[in-house]
Amino acid sequence: MPTPPETIYGSAYMPTDVPGPQARALVERDAQVLAPVGRVYPLVVERALGCEVWDVDGQRYLDMNAGIAVLAAGHCHPRLVEVATAQLNRFTHMAGTDFYNEPMVRAAEKLVSLMPGGQDWQVFFTNSGTEAVEACVKLARYVTGRQNIIGFYRAFHGRSYGSLALTASKPRQREGFFPMLPGSFHALYPNCGHCPINLHHPECGLACLDFIEQTLFTCTTPPSEVAAIIIEPIQGEGGYVVPPLGTLAKLRELCDRHGILLICDEVQSGVGRTGKLWAFEHEGIVPDIVASAKGLGGGLPLGAMLARRALASQWKPGAHGNTYGGNGLTCAVTYELLCMVEEELMANAARVGAHLLAQLSALQQRFPVIGAVRGRGLMLGVELIDPASGAPASELANRLMVEAFRKGLLILTCGTSTIRFCPPLILTQAQADEAVERFALALEALC
Repeated sequence: MPTPPETIYGSAYMPTDVPGPQARALVERDAQVLAPVGRVYPLVVERALGCEVWDVDGQRYLDMNAGIAVLAAGHCHPRLVEVATAQLNRFTHMAGTDFYNEPMVRAAEKLVSLMPGGQDWQVFFTNSGTEAVEACVKLARYVTGRQNIIGFYRAFHGRSYGSLALTASKPRQREGFFPMLPGSFHALYPNCGHCPINLHHPECGLACLDFIEQTLFTCTTPPSEVAAIIIEPIQGEGGYVVPPLGTLAKLRELCDRHGILLICDEVQSGVGRTGKLWAFEHEGIVPDIVASAKGLGGGLPLGAMLARRALASQWKPGAHGNTYGGNGLTCAVTYELLCMVEEELMANAARVGAHLLAQLSALQQRFPVIGAVRGRGLMLGVELIDPASGAPASELANRLMVEAFRKGLLILTCGTSTIRFCPPLILTQAQADEAVERFALALEALC
């Protein structure tokens, strides 16, 4: 097992000279050969273990990013390293949509066994989350014979064209890439902290969702032309927004009434991150199709579309394909990772996540710039505001992210002004306390 970070990550440690000379040199080399993508701070990774990262100058950091919710078991977990090494000595790739391999079948069997209803599901492996969403959209259109898809404002589903058409998180993600995929519509995501129609929950009865029937269905698209509604059970890039209970149930009923498929995008919220395997399980509903990725590969690139067998089985051979999906190496690691999630990781996410949520919430008393702390499991967001006006403090969020980096803590922003905490699911309570301590130091430096 990795050395527990609390034994080597002393609270007296503070990075200096960030970035260091070797990091600066590599950043300069990067700029010459890699297309600009907008890095957020100059972290240049040399090695990592568990919840810790070291840069090329030897600076040590506590990781609350997990590669953007990817490293469910942390960096270089020995169980996954052992499985990957063994698979590398067998074979790595055989094109899973053309040939068969046991690691792919085994990983799919494990995924299906963990789905509601057990064997009533089939899997299509992809390379990423955006490809998983694309597969969901293609299947929905294929089996319903309908063309239109409804997403939600502030959603993020990916950056390839089909997924980007459903993404409505930030204008810059679409700028320069119009026109989008035809047949894409958006509804109001239930966000009681910033209600889009200024009503009060629960008295409102989730009136924001009524926009679908009262506006979309009467003004822009008849329900008979809608193939699917796609929703993140917890919005990720949109600000780690947890919709009120009843949201998914109301959507499920609406979809059933109109013959529309319900797609849950669990790319960021799935694979145990919220304390359950899938975030939709917190409401007890069952979607028709699920998109998964990020944590699914244990650090290797893998996504998956999971659909009810009655739907997935309708695809004719060649209707969809993928060269790298079902890669032997990634699937071998995925099977082991899913076993770990089932055995311990999602329970740890629920337990340590509750502790981290309480500790972050306690900071509100010290720092009025914290307007809200929300989330489930180890998918937590800290929203920053202007205390005087209550307006989102987006500039402060960006500055705080960089200041935390200088204090030895790796965090990222999301939404308008939210700091996200999505650490590895192996996080201990001691590490959670360390993260809050360093976060508080960054807040003190700026506030």
